[in-house]
Amino acid sequence: MKHAFLTTAVAALMAIGSYAEAQQLKMSHVRPQDATIDVELRAFAAAVSEATGGDVTVDIFPASALGDYTTVQERISVGAIDMATQPAATAADRRMQISSFPYLAGNWDQARAVYGPGGVVREVIAELYAAQDITMLAAYPVYFGGIALNVENPNAGSIEPNGIKVRVPGIKSFQLTGEALGYIPSPIPFSEAFTAVQTGVVDGVIGSGAEGYYASFRDVTKTYIPANTHFEVWYMIISNESLAGLSEENQAALREQAATFEATRWEVAEADQGRNEQRLVDELGATVIALTDEELAAMAAKVRADVWPAVLEDVGAEWGQSILDQVAAATN
Repeated sequence: MKHAFLTTAVAALMAIGSYAEAQQLKMSHVRPQDATIDVELRAFAAAVSEATGGDVTVDIFPASALGDYTTVQERISVGAIDMATQPAATAADRRMQISSFPYLAGNWDQARAVYGPGGVVREVIAELYAAQDITMLAAYPVYFGGIALNVENPNAGSIEPNGIKVRVPGIKSFQLTGEALGYIPSPIPFSEAFTAVQTGVVDGVIGSGAEGYYASFRDVTKTYIPANTHFEVWYMIISNESLAGLSEENQAALREQAATFEATRWEVAEADQGRNEQRLVDELGATVIALTDEELAAMAAKVRADVWPAVLEDVGAEWGQSILDQVAAATN
């Protein structure tokens, strides 16, 4: 009887100890070290460590060191990687294209209504992640997208065909948007995109914004066109397996710090976009072409007419239209 009691006590202590041990979580992101997201994630990691009394540490792996973001999402789904802050990868579920739907939001207030806490797209994406055994902890607003070129475009505000070839992500919405805006889209993996521009395979890039072009294409950007092609938002995600491995107290602390991380970002994101556009001018000597409201409206109208129906078919017309209807109600 005494032996049985001791065995039970040891087992209980071991169970308690499993939570007491420091939990190391690996966090992937797509930008180079010292980029804005890298700095902000390191601050988040420090806050998590402090909030959990050192029980939980978040190790940051920049520049896709753990793999391309599509691969990382797949590995988080099966618990092979703990966390990431990155775009939603559409390979696992094409409906995730709704996150980068072109011209879904027209300004920062609309973006917050759609992608911020309680926003329809944010909630939908959280559900799609949940189906992959992934928990979304936060949304991270990055910027409104634009067009970076290694050549001049004398008719930057036009939607007529211009003969300029641009790299686009391998996502249908970006490919069709490039074409609708007059460009020749060429789907090229991100890892090969810089070399493609540098060697003249393509003349520029669609799919990112000023911050992304400064971080990854600074040496091949001569012209930047802030066309507001889409609203770029990344998501802080964690494997359900990794989350379940934390005590309830530490799970709550992690969620709280993620909410603070997101709230802080919404306060600074718009100004950050402006700073990065200016950096292209001041540090790279690039030309930023300001578009008129009329030009932007014409681009949005063309893309909504040409691109939306095709992408809706890709994600499921009835499902996608119901979300667009909710977006319209939230932004009008």
